Amino acid sequence: MTDPVVFDPPPPALTAARAALDRGLCPECYGRLFGRLGHGLSNPERARRLWELLGTTPPVRTGPCRACEDLFARLDVWVERGLRTVEGFEWHRFTCGSRWEPELLAREEHQWLQLGTEWGESARSAFNREWGKALEARTGASGGPDRPDVVFLADLAVGRVEPTILPLYVRGRYRKLDRTIPQTHWPCRRCRGRGCDDCGGSGKTYPTSVEELVGAPVLAAAGATETRFHGMGREDIDARMLGRGRPFVLEVVRPRNRALDLAALAPEIARSSAGRVEVDELRPASAADVLQVKEAAPEKSYRVGVLGPVPVAKVNEALVVATGRAIAQRTPTRVAHRRSDRVRPRRIVSARVVETADAGFTLEIRTEAGTYVKEWVEGDGGRTEPNLAGLVGVPLKVGFLDVLDVHDTEG
Repeated sequence: MTDPVVFDPPPPALTAARAALDRGLCPECYGRLFGRLGHGLSNPERARRLWELLGTTPPVRTGPCRACEDLFARLDVWVERGLRTVEGFEWHRFTCGSRWEPELLAREEHQWLQLGTEWGESARSAFNREWGKALEARTGASGGPDRPDVVFLADLAVGRVEPTILPLYVRGRYRKLDRTIPQTHWPCRRCRGRGCDDCGGSGKTYPTSVEELVGAPVLAAAGATETRFHGMGREDIDARMLGRGRPFVLEVVRPRNRALDLAALAPEIARSSAGRVEVDELRPASAADVLQVKEAAPEKSYRVGVLGPVPVAKVNEALVVATGRAIAQRTPTRVAHRRSDRVRPRRIVSARVVETADAGFTLEIRTEAGTYVKEWVEGDGGRTEPNLAGLVGVPLKVGFLDVLDVHDTEG
């Protein structure tokens, strides 16, 4: 059978190949001098073709390869070193890298100049590829840059492999049914998480959070070291998140187990949180999902309980004026200590009264992303203009706030 790979190097390449015969190179490093010729050939196969074209036999070496010191003949050693570093971790995809002495790489490029070859492949590139192929053959895992579970880095100078276990990502939606928990862990302001008398040694401002209640069962199932919570915005601590829930991505750091039963985790989160948090639509995600969730700016719908003795007719008149109109919101007083003080333009998309009582009324409103609803209702000392209290001419107070929907799937 004829070999389907065509290998027809130009005359200058053959001249360089003849000059390299006495360089004491192994087949890998000899063929690597012409690594960009003959697509589909391994470097040893490329070397064999060149020797045939030159009418010579493989050069006899009296010692280790002068380029790699027989590194490519010891790939099995590096496979073993790599596998030892990830014992106990589940992984299916990987990529390889290596750290080399700069002098060795510079010496290699000098040799290319001496021989007059412009087709060389670097030792680092070849080692990473061949080491990856050996790992694939040994484990059945898939090598390549596409969403690896682990990155192997060979430090050739010290003979050590440094693994990086990449995070596991889970995406879903959460409902927060408790008005006393924040979305994410809040370190104690006094001790900054170290533990003090103010926080009872916990290091936290609040006993728990959505982040912790969702993360704990996932942490246990994955055998991971920690989780990081990324939400599509956040609601106030005293606001519930209802409806379909708020989109989030949970980043699971250094997981030992990657094949999680996400269908079983949803009821476990509800059970272990005593019904304070529920999750839906759990599915595998990626680092790109984190960026998408953090950068999204969807409109949101709310139910707002407002306290204030205002005739409903007057409220309806005010809502007609407010709906669709631009409002200017200066950074609210309650968050001014942690956010830049500036005026942000926002818009009330729609608003209607859904319930009335002697002490007040209930609204359902839809707003642009980033609208501070409480401040729009109350006015915040004039920091939001126009505001509902100003439009009805009566001081108003928000009694409760629920997020009904995050409109991230529209359009």
